[in-house]
Order: sequence, then C-alpha cells, then structure tokens
Amino acid sequence: MDFAAGFADISLWQLVVVAVVAFCANVLGGVAGYGTGALMPLVLVPIIGAAPVVPIIAISALFTNFSRAAAFHRYLDWPRVRLALIAAIPTCVLGAWGYTFLTGKGAAIAIGAMLVLSVPLRWMARKRGFRFGDAGFAAGSTLYGLLVGGTAGSGVIMLTLLLSAGLEGAAVVATDAVISIVISVIKISVFGYAGVLTPQVIAFALLIGLSAMPGAFVARILVERMPVHVHTAILDAVVLVGGLSLIAGALR
Repeated sequence: MDFAAGFADISLWQLVVVAVVAFCANVLGGVAGYGTGALMPLVLVPIIGAAPVVPIIAISALFTNFSRAAAFHRYLDWPRVRLALIAAIPTCVLGAWGYTFLTGKGAAIAIGAMLVLSVPLRWMARKRGFRFGDAGFAAGSTLYGLLVGGTAGSGVIMLTLLLSAGLEGAAVVATDAVISIVISVIKISVFGYAGVLTPQVIAFALLIGLSAMPGAFVARILVERMPVHVHTAILDAVVLVGGLSLIAGALR
C-alpha cells in the first residue's frame, strides 16, 4: 500500500497542523481523560471530509492509548477492563459495521451530535454523583460499545462510567486506555473487512498516532501540577463549538 498517496493534494502546513493538534490533544487527553477522539475531527473534517474520520481515529487510538497505558500503568483496574470489554465488544462490532453505510453528510452529523452530547452527559453524571455496581456498569458499557463503534469522541461515555463506578484520577485514564486499545482493534478489523481502510486513512492515522504519543508522558508530568478542571473546561468548550459547527456544516 502506497502510504504517500494518502497525502496527495494535502499541503505541508495542513500536515503540520494535524501533527501539532494530535500532540496537544493527547496531552489534554492524558490530563482530562479524553481528548484525541473529540478534538481530532475538528481539524480532520475540513481537510479530508467526515467519512474517513472514524477509521483514522480508530487506528491512531492504538498509538495514543498505548502511550497512556504505559504512562499510567500502575493505576490500572483490571476487573473493570474485563467487565467493560465483555459487554462492549459485541455492540462495538454492530456500531462499526453501521458506520460503514453512512454517507459523508451522515457521518458529519453523527460525529457532531456525539461531540455535543458528550459534554452534558459528563456534567449530569458528575452533578448527580452516580455510582454504578457491576450490573449498571455492564449495561452502560453495552451502550458505549454501540456508540464508540460508529462515532468519534464517544470515549467520554466510558470515562463517565468509570467515574460512576468509583474510579478516580489516573485510574480512570489508565483503565480507559486499555479498554480503548481493544475497542480500536475491533473497529479496525470491521473497517478492514468493509474495505474502508484506504491509503489516506492509514497515512493520517500513522501521522496522528506517532505525533501524539509523546503527549501522554507530558500529561503525566502535568497531572500532579495543574488543576484538571481547568483543562476539562477548556476541552468542553472546544468540543461543544466544534460539534455544533460540524452539524451546521452538514445541514447546509
């Protein structure tokens, strides 16, 4: 496969912008718990369109989440990892397969809606102090699998579930990272079977993944030195504005 062909008609400055945003998004993701899947569509869609975004994020997530798992591995909660994956994998396959039938316009609306909904979902869970037992966590993971299979930015749902199950801080980041690695492998397998892993998808995924990896280790340094709520508030604002702009653009 000619990966260089994936950058055809893409300018050097656009590639630099993608690389810089990928690094910054993984720094924010390592601090706030999510970020790369939510922020990367905002820069990718104007450059290459909405349709290839979810496959690109799925592949690049292997790099970003491996780096987070390595940086925060001491805080992993393996029982939650196992329970989440048992519940989420079957519905993830369904969600990823459904995404392959979306048009470019449909993909933009799906991505934008997920970005917008992710913010109030997290606010509501935090405000009401939800706490899930194993049954509630498994049920939530089933819904998470369906949504994460076909959208970008829906990783916030798993973060909310982990927080509601009693995990905090670095444990949330580490546990979510390992879950996301397996989910990404499932999505990539479905997208490969459906024939949507084009040279452009592979090329951009590698660019994002390799650019983002150092960000997780920068994030580990920041976690104990900067207030998480500041980064989370900034990220929420960017996600809301970006999601609404994607929906508005698709409906024109």
